[in-house]
Amino acid sequence: MNKPPDMTQLSLYAKREPVFNRRIDGKFRRIKWAIMALCLAVYWVTPWLRWDRGPYAPTQAVLIDLAHRRFYMFGIEIWPHEFYFVAGLLIMAGIGLFLVTSAVGRAWCGYACPQTVWTDLFQHVDRLIDGDRNARMRLYKAPWGPAKIARRLVKWAIYLAISLATGGAWIYYFADAPTLWTEFWSGTADPVAYATVATLTATTFVLGGFMREQVCIYMCPWPRIQTAMTDEKSLTVTYKDFRGEPRASLKKSQKAPDVFGDCIDCNQCVAVCPTGIDIRQGPQVGCITCALCIDACDRVMQDIGRPRGLIDYATLDDAEREKAGQPPTRHLKLIWRPRTLAYLAVWAGIGLALLFALGTRVHTGLTVAKDRNPPYILLSDGSVRGAYTLRLRNMEGRPRKMEIALVGLPGAVMWTDDSARADAARTLTRTIPADATLPLRVYVVAPPTTAAQDFTFRVTAEGEARETALSEVTFDTPQEANP
Repeated sequence: MNKPPDMTQLSLYAKREPVFNRRIDGKFRRIKWAIMALCLAVYWVTPWLRWDRGPYAPTQAVLIDLAHRRFYMFGIEIWPHEFYFVAGLLIMAGIGLFLVTSAVGRAWCGYACPQTVWTDLFQHVDRLIDGDRNARMRLYKAPWGPAKIARRLVKWAIYLAISLATGGAWIYYFADAPTLWTEFWSGTADPVAYATVATLTATTFVLGGFMREQVCIYMCPWPRIQTAMTDEKSLTVTYKDFRGEPRASLKKSQKAPDVFGDCIDCNQCVAVCPTGIDIRQGPQVGCITCALCIDACDRVMQDIGRPRGLIDYATLDDAEREKAGQPPTRHLKLIWRPRTLAYLAVWAGIGLALLFALGTRVHTGLTVAKDRNPPYILLSDGSVRGAYTLRLRNMEGRPRKMEIALVGLPGAVMWTDDSARADAARTLTRTIPADATLPLRVYVVAPPTTAAQDFTFRVTAEGEARETALSEVTFDTPQEANP
């Protein structure tokens, strides 16, 4: 019978062992460099890009204008009633993560996740100030003294500068960047801006400078989700134990090559890992698929004259095939498998639907709210009056004339707060400012014999494209509607 574990020896808390990863050069490291540079450049440069939308709209290329409830992205402007575009983009982002995971494993985690990008940046600061892996380990174990304190202060100051630049860049997405820059450093910006920068600076400093791999292993839910998505055909960073085991030092393995495997137990794969795991122990939550261990192992294999690929991108099926002496499946074939194609089809379908909606949307809008209390008023001549609040939307970057007309409700006329009943007619014309919504109070009067019925407000924008917006509403009267 199996003996139950001694629960007194188990702990729910594991003390963090600091990770001192060694620098490595190779194909995957160069890819990480390129993606990190691209991500940081996009994040810091984007708020400063300009885009001419005419005299009535902001010139910032990407802007989340909370005050006016607009989202600008180059030539696209999203209004509050078009939030489905944002929802669609978020859905595409989620499916995109599934797509990437199905195709190349946790490549998002290893290359483009903000936690990975900023942690990588902070680790390069560590190497710049404290030296490479061995030097950092010695400094960590050394007692506190003037030299250690000086290095720590310099390093933390650089951490703080990077964190401040990170938090500072974020607020420029929500206001005109040059204007907010001047206000921020002159002390005249809104307190919300300072609070946001302080919060993001603190979180970047802590998460990127100190917590690092703990965020990936303990805080982030994505590794657990990916575990459920992984199957025997998923590409992951894999140690080929059938080829590497049993391990032995280089001298021992050279003396008995038929007894020992290719792994010489140099631990270089562990030394370069940013999360400090040993990939030779099999698939783990801590593996972010950055593939730096592949670069390290390939270099060692090349130096000792053995085939590369002891650690490689592979699937469980491939590992079994190679173990049986069969050639592995081509990576391109593994990527374009049915699951990946299904994700791609859904992702592309949503994207095409959003593009179609964006290309066919009209730049004229109308919403109508009817007064409910009272639902109608009887005038002295017996006619019936109803009151409505219209909101006319002009989504173009220039003022536009719009014609408001009654459709249905025979004999009815209308006028507005800024006109007299003597000017009542079945059509009205108003000029709507550029990129704005105009509220309009409208009174509709119908003959005494009019029964309760539905009718329509129609708004037509004048110009080359006579866009039309319709809104059906109810006109209440003492007379019952015809059956």
